[in-house]
Amino acid sequence: MLWSLLLVLVLPALWALAAYNRLVRLRNQVRTAWADIDVQLVRRHDLVPQLVSVAQAAAEHERSTFALVSELRAQALGLQVSGGQGAAALGEVETRLQQALGQVFALGEAYPALRSSENFLALQKALSAIEEHLQYARRFYNGAVRDYNDATQKLPDTFVARLGGFASAEFFQAREGERAPAQVRLS
Repeated sequence: MLWSLLLVLVLPALWALAAYNRLVRLRNQVRTAWADIDVQLVRRHDLVPQLVSVAQAAAEHERSTFALVSELRAQALGLQVSGGQGAAALGEVETRLQQALGQVFALGEAYPALRSSENFLALQKALSAIEEHLQYARRFYNGAVRDYNDATQKLPDTFVARLGGFASAEFFQAREGERAPAQVRLS
């Protein structure tokens, strides 16, 4: 009798502990995946002023494009993402920044001085490489978010998730009208 009572009390406690630890591991994977995205975004944000500076020297009449790129960079730097919250808003701004950078790259076609600038071409190549890394990091992050959200929403783990304060994480995605990729041409 004592063994069966002990078994009835211990097994649910062990299950709850295992479920909690699994949710913590998945939440940490989301945070780690976000940190990978953040590293790439910082790298891109660091190169944007250099690109604008090089392009402005050759294409003085494109001030509105440069102002848009600078404004979007400032917006992106101002957004805070924590624990998977805020990723969707940042994703929207980053997509618009990527498209604006595509417009700057397109200036290379209209301005021969840009097309022949080694600095512009090097920055273009570096930003293109960062975009590739970002695509991988976004896929990894969204996979981690999917696994985490699945775990927090499936029965019976959802009870542990609610008691433990495990909120759903946001996917990193573009808005519907912004899914077209930016045109990046390496001249």
